[in-house]
Amino acid sequence: MGLPPPTSDAHTINGKPGSLFPCSLKHTFSMEVEAGKTYLLRIINAALNDELFFTIAGHNMTVVEIDAVYTKPFTTRVILIAPGQTTNVLIKADQPPSRYFMAARPFMDAPVPVDNKTVTAILHYKDIPKTVIPSMPKLPAPNNTNVAMSYNKRLKSLNTPQFPAKVPLKVDRHLFYTIGLGANPCSSCQNGTQLIASLNNITFVMPKVGLLQAHYFNIKGVFKTDFPDQPPVPFNYTGAPLTSNLGTSLGTRLSKVAFNSTVELVLQDTNLLTVESHPFHLHGFNFFVVGSGIGNFNPSKDPARFNLVDPPERNTVGVPTGGWTAIRFRADNPGVWFMHCHLELHTMWGLKMAFVVENGKSPEESIIPPPMDLPPC
Repeated sequence: MGLPPPTSDAHTINGKPGSLFPCSLKHTFSMEVEAGKTYLLRIINAALNDELFFTIAGHNMTVVEIDAVYTKPFTTRVILIAPGQTTNVLIKADQPPSRYFMAARPFMDAPVPVDNKTVTAILHYKDIPKTVIPSMPKLPAPNNTNVAMSYNKRLKSLNTPQFPAKVPLKVDRHLFYTIGLGANPCSSCQNGTQLIASLNNITFVMPKVGLLQAHYFNIKGVFKTDFPDQPPVPFNYTGAPLTSNLGTSLGTRLSKVAFNSTVELVLQDTNLLTVESHPFHLHGFNFFVVGSGIGNFNPSKDPARFNLVDPPERNTVGVPTGGWTAIRFRADNPGVWFMHCHLELHTMWGLKMAFVVENGKSPEESIIPPPMDLPPC
């Protein structure tokens, strides 16, 4: 129909929607704890289209790891986690023995409909009867930008001799990608247009042959390596909403990157149709989130405020609503690697591209051949 899908009926924790739903009697995840012990929770946002706030009634959480990389530990009552991200927290069972709700619901600070229902699970102290009604935590308002931004600012790499933050200080390649929503003509769609998304005004078209396969075997005509380093036309990216000229160009266009070169990529949200927070995920690499801000990225002023000492290292980062995020990485993993918005709806609409990282000089710095029994793509 060219339209977004309906919002979901519920979120779940370990597959269960929790006590706030009528089907919840057998469908609430419960975790038993013993008073005085400390527990590690590995929290994964496996939702398709929602960034989530998560909290536990009465308990602090100590964040120690994001996307499988250690962080400087800090204590918080609430975490923000985007689709594709992971967060490991320590919690101490140091409250009066009882039953406490763990709860999550979306963060959305743009005029975009979301499934705004709250999912719950139970932190259950040992030997407490199940008849005890759990206490409910206070979640931030769904549009609480301040909580979201202050949480993300607290994330820093551990950066110790054992776990150093190897931030690229010299940049070989500067990239600037605009994130946009749009609409293209579609005769079979409900309104005569199809909602789509783009990077640098290019909507990615999935090929019929695997990109890595085409690259390795040098199959012509599958993709081009002309993805632009900058948007085709500069404009006031985060000004008033832009509701005309929303067409994009379609293509399977990739960006070629030299082996072991250092890349700085600024991802800029735009007000094409609407601003929105976009969690971006890069395959094949971790990257350092060196900077972020609201409004248009200013290349003459903003880099001076980059954190090049202990920025968070991860593989998925939220680009703030009406703002920008700067990441750096070293392209030391040869192959073809997608970079895409981790909102399933947006990546389906074409909000993605891929990097072709060239081989180095030795076999150890080159793509290994596919296994003999690789299924054909």
